[in-house]
Order: sequence, then C-alpha cells, then structure tokens
Amino acid sequence: MNGIYFDGEKAVYREDLPMPVREPEQSLIKILMANVCSTDKEILKGYRPDFKGIMGHEFVGEVVESPDPSLLGKTVVGEINEGCGKCLYCRTGREKHCLSRRTPGMSKDGCFAEYMALGTHLLHIVPEGLAPEQAVFTEPLAAAVEVTKQVHIDPSLNCAIIGDGRLAYMIAQALSLTGISLTVIGKHPEKLKLFEPFAETQLLSDYYDGDRFRELTADECFEYVVDASGNESGFHLAVHIVLKMGTIILKSTYAGNASIDMSLIPVNEITVVGSRCGPFEPALNLLKEGKVNFPPVDFYDLKDFEKAFSSKAFKAGFMIR
Repeated sequence: MNGIYFDGEKAVYREDLPMPVREPEQSLIKILMANVCSTDKEILKGYRPDFKGIMGHEFVGEVVESPDPSLLGKTVVGEINEGCGKCLYCRTGREKHCLSRRTPGMSKDGCFAEYMALGTHLLHIVPEGLAPEQAVFTEPLAAAVEVTKQVHIDPSLNCAIIGDGRLAYMIAQALSLTGISLTVIGKHPEKLKLFEPFAETQLLSDYYDGDRFRELTADECFEYVVDASGNESGFHLAVHIVLKMGTIILKSTYAGNASIDMSLIPVNEITVVGSRCGPFEPALNLLKEGKVNFPPVDFYDLKDFEKAFSSKAFKAGFMIR
C-alpha cells in the first residue's frame, strides 16, 4: 500500500505499507482524498514526539468493509478521536478526551494512504449533492463550529479572530452566521482580503508600537477573542485585546510553550476556553446548504507530499482515488 509515513523524524513516501486490518468495531475505508492540516506540519516539528506511522486525519473515503452493512459503498468522513468506549470520558460523551484514545495521524495510522481503519461509530455519510471536494473540509469546519458549541456568542457584542490562515477563515465564516461584529487580525494583506465579505480586517502591526503592544482603550478591545494564529504570539495578543471579564477561545495547537503573565487572567477575570474537535453533522449541513464556501484544494499525488506540505494554497491535499 502507498502512503506517507512519519518515521519519528521526517515524512517519507512508501510503497510497502501493510494494508490495515480492521478491528471488529471498525470499518475499512478506501481513501478518496485527504487534506493537509497545520497539525500535520507541527508533527514534523515534534508536536507528537512518540508518534510513528501514516500521517493525516482529514479525509473523504468509501467504506469497503464494515460491521454496519448500511455503510458499505457509502462515501464518508470521519471523526478522529477513537476512545476505549468504557472509561468515564467515553461514557459521558467526552470520547475525544479518553486517556487511551487513538487519533489518526497522531497516535495511530492515518489517512495519507490508500486505506485506513477507523471506528464505525465515528463515520458520517456525506449527504447527496455534496461534492467530496467540499466534504473534505468537514473535520476542520467542525472544529470551527465547536466555538459556538462551547461559548454562548452574544451577537450584540464583538469578536476578534487572531490569524489569517485556513482555520481562522473557517471560524470567521461560522461566527459570521451569528451576526456578531467580527474583526480578523492577521499579518498578510493578501490573505485578509478573503475575509472582507464577512468581517472587518486589521493588520497585526496596528497593535504594536515598535516592538511593544500599544495601549488600547476599552472601545478598541473585544468581548470574545479567538486565537487561531498557530503560534504562541497569538495568546499574548489575545490577552492584550480582550476586554476585562471577556472570553478567549484558544484554537491553536503547536509544538512549543507560551510564556505569559498569568496574573492578568484572574485580575482581569478573563475566561479562557480550550477548543479543538467539533460536531460533524452541523459542519456537513453548512457545507451542503452552501452557507460556507472555501477555495479549491490544491491536490497532489502522495509521492509529491513535499510539494503539498509546502504549498501556499488555501488548502493542499492528496487525490488518492
């Protein structure tokens, strides 16, 4: 089997990978297409130091073996946290926090290959009329929708999103549907133009006076701040621009540590919410109904993974079918 394998230090293209053998509660999926996520790139930097295996977790595929006959031949997307099914977290609807969970491309073989095995209960059928090229955005869009699941967004207030990348774009589209006053803060003017149909935009440099944050009035700050920057500087800016008693939602995952004056959190009574994976059905509905739209994926062959990982396109991925 062909696939992209992480050997603990680097990614390599291999043509000798063994076919996955599904467990009784799993389905075997033929991967049709898979997208590269920023997390995949962080793995190359040491985000998951103990992981060795096939990379990738964003996919669309066809079920070829399953304990559920109704799934055979169906086009599916899949959630990525495969819990034990028995612990407190799994029993209380928090499977994504199971201490022994397995995650494709991070702690078990993922989707950057011709086939993958995944828990059957994690699969969602792609609705008729939704093209696979759009359905492949389901997993990251679900992570964006998770913000509105975790935090009650009062649309009469305001919100800032730090970051002008793919995740920020998805979060901005999801939050814009609430009607809230939305501002996106980023480094790249050309990327910020994508946000202009549904958000105000500002350059990150607007918040600095030389190499230090400039002083802000309360009117310049935000009730909600979402950090989707992908690096530790985003959290620093979030703490600086959030209103007292406001809420910061952290969406960034990266290899590294953030150093910050933690006294600012209790003194200013700031709520900090960690946020990652989200609900698939609402994401599929948004995609099917055309309420969110994303630029085309820049697809590559698996053997050209280095080009995909370095692509400057909105989203790069692999066409495997």
